[in-house]
Amino acid sequence: MKKRDVRLAGMCLVAVAMLGAQTDPGPRVGTESGWGQPVAGLSSAELRSFNLGLAKFREVASVTGQEPGAPGVGLGPRFNLNSCAGCHAQPTVGGTSPRENPQIAVAKEYGAGNSIPSFIKADGPIRVVRFSRGSGPPPPGGRGGPPPGRGANGPLTAGRPDGGVHDLFVITGRKDAEGCSIAQPDFANAVEQRNAFFRIPTPLYGAGLIEAVSEASIMNNLRADRPMKDSLGIGGRENRNQGDGTITRFGWKAQDKSLTSFTGEALNVEEGVTNELFPHEREDTAGCAFNTTPEDHAGIGGIAISQLSAMAEFMRLLAAPVSSRATESTERGRQIFGRIGCALCHTPNLRTGKSDVAAMNEKWVPLYSDLALHDMGPGLDDFIGQGQANGRDWRTAPLWGLGQRLFFMHDGRTTDVAQAIREHGTAGSEAYQTTAKFESLSVADKQDLLNFLRSL
Repeated sequence: MKKRDVRLAGMCLVAVAMLGAQTDPGPRVGTESGWGQPVAGLSSAELRSFNLGLAKFREVASVTGQEPGAPGVGLGPRFNLNSCAGCHAQPTVGGTSPRENPQIAVAKEYGAGNSIPSFIKADGPIRVVRFSRGSGPPPPGGRGGPPPGRGANGPLTAGRPDGGVHDLFVITGRKDAEGCSIAQPDFANAVEQRNAFFRIPTPLYGAGLIEAVSEASIMNNLRADRPMKDSLGIGGRENRNQGDGTITRFGWKAQDKSLTSFTGEALNVEEGVTNELFPHEREDTAGCAFNTTPEDHAGIGGIAISQLSAMAEFMRLLAAPVSSRATESTERGRQIFGRIGCALCHTPNLRTGKSDVAAMNEKWVPLYSDLALHDMGPGLDDFIGQGQANGRDWRTAPLWGLGQRLFFMHDGRTTDVAQAIREHGTAGSEAYQTTAKFESLSVADKQDLLNFLRSL
């Protein structure tokens, strides 16, 4: 065969391969103008609250507020990033992890000497790390996390239960942290021991509508379509607050009750800023406390509202994502989505209850989630319990806004929607049979489904 013929044959094979496999269309382009806006129909007072919260959400923190361009007070002693908007940036403020990871730059900012852990990359995603087990032997009774053995991704070792966030960076070496000397956790050892489990930022668009969804709507939806759910092995249960027994709904395991608690915890854990809900530093080493606590509270600097409250109100009033115009392909994909069982967990609509925000009062919310926990099998087990969720339990991620996301799954392990679907399908997962139905689709049907998902 001549060289020219060989080249033509190769080109034909590539073309056939492209025609024979579905392709994730990737993030939509040119639709960002409708994202990150306030909910339509707000009062003038509500709009003022939204804009104040947006400014606080964008604020960059330093240790004492003296770093140029970083007027926020209370960074550290341990932290993951120095602003909320840095994590929630794609495609606009309020979204999720951007393509360029800001954690790389902040590691050395203002004189800090942090090393970059192996699981943090310049091209993303932003990651938070939790350890499932702490150091030392398990307590009496052997209830110290997973038993010794070997997991899917490496060795498992016993130890005391942990489950908490271990911040990536410390303020040691910063110009505004003289006298503080603490070290980063030993991430290399944690990775080697398969003790490091990752989370990426959850998108916040439409968060107030999610908060306003009534418990009756969640529970009625869980009870609905039970014969079909049972036939596919789909269970589902709500996570509940241990204090008042009400349904929790924010976070990867639906562990947080409200946007206020979600915000207060994030301020303290991700930035290190103590606040009215979380008033104590997470590090007690001498020489690392530079401010009185709580560092954020109502009245500071003459402002009558705290950063926590302002940011929670911004999230509460942030509009839902904007879907693209339906096409013949996306309409076929929507029907396939329902036919193979995806909609049984990723419920297209839930309804809000009575809300003091008129724009959110008794509305249908197209979030594509049941806000419930589902057992996703051993392949997605992180051995970390939160509330009533165990290591294998994960909240059904709302799919609205998926069209603009860059990273998928709780840990950002893939950028491909088709691969994200496949990650649901390990043996023992409630999504096992639905994932198998996806795999049995024709290439054309798979493409229509992916096109539909990217239209959300």
